[in-house]
Amino acid sequence: MLKKRFPLMLIGLLVLAFGLVACQATSSPTPEATPEAVVTLAPTTAAAPKGRGPAAGQGYGPAASQEHRTMAGPQGEHGGPPEDMNPAQGLPTPENTNLSPEEIADLLKMREEEKLARDVYLTLYEKWGSPVFSNIARSEQMHMDAIGVLLDRYSLDDPVAQTGDARGVFSDPQIQDLYNQLVEQGSASLEAALTVGATIEDLDIKDLNETIARTTHADIQTVYERLRTGSYHHMQAFVGNLRAQGADYTPQFISAEEFQRILSEPHGRGGEHGRGHGQGHGPGQGQGNCQEMDASATPTP
Repeated sequence: MLKKRFPLMLIGLLVLAFGLVACQATSSPTPEATPEAVVTLAPTTAAAPKGRGPAAGQGYGPAASQEHRTMAGPQGEHGGPPEDMNPAQGLPTPENTNLSPEEIADLLKMREEEKLARDVYLTLYEKWGSPVFSNIARSEQMHMDAIGVLLDRYSLDDPVAQTGDARGVFSDPQIQDLYNQLVEQGSASLEAALTVGATIEDLDIKDLNETIARTTHADIQTVYERLRTGSYHHMQAFVGNLRAQGADYTPQFISAEEFQRILSEPHGRGGEHGRGHGQGHGPGQGQGNCQEMDASATPTP
């Protein structure tokens, strides 16, 4: 009897042993992953570019570099001026197209004076690479165009057309001499170049004050006043950049009182020129309609 049961007991023991082994195999935890495997499988998050805002590095966040902060607008210590409304937009229709000799002379001079500013800034930008010059040169182009609209409206010959709008070439000998002098001065150092910029805006404001007083045409007066506002902004930008260099500017053509008043005005970014940066690029540079970009960056020493 025992011999008959032994094979059955042996088979049972073997079945039980195999069952225990199988159970242990299915319940045992898997080996821990190696550190390399964890790093590979874990999701990664790309760091935001340094000095930029969130996500794709667009915009200018709190960690932005000083240059980007100043380009962003008023919140930057030396932010560029707000953009100026297109000076030729929505002009009143003149009651007559008869201009005095003084009004004609002023229009021709202002056309080349705005070109002087543009050409000097473009040249100094190539020399020093500071964005304040390239940004404001774009504004000066808009100012040139506004005077061009008035020349067409009053059927006056364009002095810029006579020179083919070649950079550094002017019909007025006095403006030609001034251009040569300013470029030479601004080529000495970045500080000298910024001083040249402030000097140009200083002279421009003085001349615009005088031309506004001489004109009797509302459309011309409107353009001049808008150009003067743009020059206020440009003066703020150049002086802000000079002060960032540890220097300053003393007005040569306008009064000290007017100079201080210009610097004390807020860099509000109304509906002007804006780059889509900052306040909402540049000075809030969020490009609004009919706005130009005057925002500037603090130059690198």
